[in-house]
Amino acid sequence: MKQQAKAQVKAQNKPLGHTEGRGRQIEVIGQVISDKMEKTISVQMFRLVRHKKYGKYMRRSSVFKAHDENSTAKMGDIVRIVHTRPLSKTKRWKLAEVVQKAQATDDIKAEEAQ
Repeated sequence: MKQQAKAQVKAQNKPLGHTEGRGRQIEVIGQVISDKMEKTISVQMFRLVRHKKYGKYMRRSSVFKAHDENSTAKMGDIVRIVHTRPLSKTKRWKLAEVVQKAQATDDIKAEEAQ
């Protein structure tokens, strides 16, 4: 009885912003630049970096390999990926959701259908 009461008190005294499970996950939003691999996509992310000496902001990019189990993301889509355990030599991310579908591929498919 006392153990259950202590457990309830501990559960209520969580720090502000605490999330259950593994804590806050690292998320990145980027554009799919390649979907030619099986169950893998390449996602390019851009960031602004300030030059140390001159103070000008430069646009830098990073490319991440992400796991796409059902091959839902296509080239040009805007996607959200989440950091996960290592899945292969270079794959450390998995697809969370497709934020926006690429419009160019939709237009081409519509033209082919007509």
